[in-house]
Amino acid sequence: MRSRFPGRALRGAVALAGALALGAGLVACGGGSSKDGGSQGKDTVTVAFRTPNWILPISAPGFTQGENAIFGQALYRSLYQYKLDGTAQYNIDPKRSMAEPPVVSDGGKTLTITLKDNTWSDGKPVTTKDIQFWYDLVSANKDKWASYRAGGFPDNIAQWSIKDEKTFSITTKQAYNTAWFVDNQLNRITPLPQHAWDKDSATATVSDLASKPEGARKVFDFLTAASKDLKTYDSNELWKVNSGPWQLAKYVPNGEVTLAAQSKYSGEDKPKLAKVVLRPFTSDDAEFNVLRAGDVDYGYIPAANVSQESYLKSKGYTISPWYGWSVTYLQLNFNNPKTGALFKQPYLRQAMQMLIDQPTISKVIWSGTAAPTCGPVPAKPGTNGTDAAGCVYSFDPAKAKELLESHGWKVTPDGKTTCQTPGSGANQCGEGIAAGTPLELTVTSQTGFAATTKMFAEIKSQMAKLGIQLNIKEVPDSVAVTPACKPTEATCSWDMSFFGSQGSWYYPAFASGERIFATDAPVNLGSYSNPEADRLIEATQFSGDESALKAYNDFLAKDLPVLWMPNPVYQNSAYRSGLQGVEPQDPMNLMYFQDWSWKWK
Repeated sequence: MRSRFPGRALRGAVALAGALALGAGLVACGGGSSKDGGSQGKDTVTVAFRTPNWILPISAPGFTQGENAIFGQALYRSLYQYKLDGTAQYNIDPKRSMAEPPVVSDGGKTLTITLKDNTWSDGKPVTTKDIQFWYDLVSANKDKWASYRAGGFPDNIAQWSIKDEKTFSITTKQAYNTAWFVDNQLNRITPLPQHAWDKDSATATVSDLASKPEGARKVFDFLTAASKDLKTYDSNELWKVNSGPWQLAKYVPNGEVTLAAQSKYSGEDKPKLAKVVLRPFTSDDAEFNVLRAGDVDYGYIPAANVSQESYLKSKGYTISPWYGWSVTYLQLNFNNPKTGALFKQPYLRQAMQMLIDQPTISKVIWSGTAAPTCGPVPAKPGTNGTDAAGCVYSFDPAKAKELLESHGWKVTPDGKTTCQTPGSGANQCGEGIAAGTPLELTVTSQTGFAATTKMFAEIKSQMAKLGIQLNIKEVPDSVAVTPACKPTEATCSWDMSFFGSQGSWYYPAFASGERIFATDAPVNLGSYSNPEADRLIEATQFSGDESALKAYNDFLAKDLPVLWMPNPVYQNSAYRSGLQGVEPQDPMNLMYFQDWSWKWK
């Protein structure tokens, strides 16, 4: 996910949890602090970081974890980068972006974009041919692109026109809210080195193969196969041609990754360090032990260890909470052939939401590093979550019990609550729920996060008081084993899925919900569908009025497409006090290592 979601799907942010599968031998690495700088010396920084496992800068289903987004941006710059401080037109970061802000014409339908002067690492200029190459690949392989949603980009494009080597224009079929289109559609464009990649095998001659759909499919399959061959990441000539501030010097599958400063980087934000070492850990505890020992320059304090902040400060670390442009939730599988009928009952979703004590969990289990999530639109950057008083459904076990009993359930505290009055009437359990059906559900959650384990122990206890039996199953990658599915598919056996130990979904600059809550959205894992929700989500794409986003938020806050959960800060970052440029930490969950440097005394 580092975003915890397919979630950020290479900038959408969910946030989704990546596997913590990493060599246990790595956790003991490190040689103590250098007098001049970090644990690796004055030109290097060592970062606690999950091993990325996707290098192609076109997002793929199952590979949209946040660590892949950060890794990808270090090597391959997107056309536009964004910041949420309110200082820039359309939230575009002028320093990091590869193009000038778009010029809008034709009643909002046409956006004309001019590239800045940039070069690839081999010295070739970045031109509109590289933009066209990207467009050809995603257009011909929409079914394999994690960022695609029917009706969205590129389906909503009426005309794509290359003007010259530096300028191109996009004309949409309808006049969209420009802020939404720039922030949530143009954010996907990443120039690709056509002169090095436009071929269908490692030995083939580069040509204009991708200019035709069949050729584009062959090229895409070739690049995808190379992206799945992790052991060749640091040796494959493909990945040595890049546009980012860093190049890949060393890659160990499920292990350490070393980034080296790109000597020919043409962007304004040139690296100040020579190397960045990304070091993975098997769990929160393993990472924290190494942090305490002073063997990483940048890490994080797990929620369970927040009380040790003062110790780390005494050892020369600065502590900084990383607030996210994010929400956290528990996904419900509406398509599960056995339990989907339960989740389709609004009263049951409401009752379960009322049994999640968000304020107390946030304060006690997350040690104040989380705050309640009340709906799909996050709190503004720089704050953590929202006020629980603003949530539609507050913690209320008595009201939850009343809801169950008034809909035909025999509530058996600390036992097994069952449906006594089947049917779809006002006082019955609901359509598809048979007599005797128990309220017994399984949550598939993440391993490696102590606070998450404690949180579900608390929720399980509260639900047991009303006879709702909750089984907790922890796995390394909860996203991978809880896919969007059809009721007839074997993979549809999961009930609920949690991947929000560091936030479930990190938004792009514009916080609309077409990728997570719209019918058939690419990361709508639970297959939630509501025509009114779809209408309100669509309205945010066309109206520049803030009331459209509020109406969407208010409806979904009440309808509960998911169960809202405490939203933690992405992490409590801990970094050596001599390390400059770490802050401000990006609320959209990217890391800009090129800004970092050591301060010398």
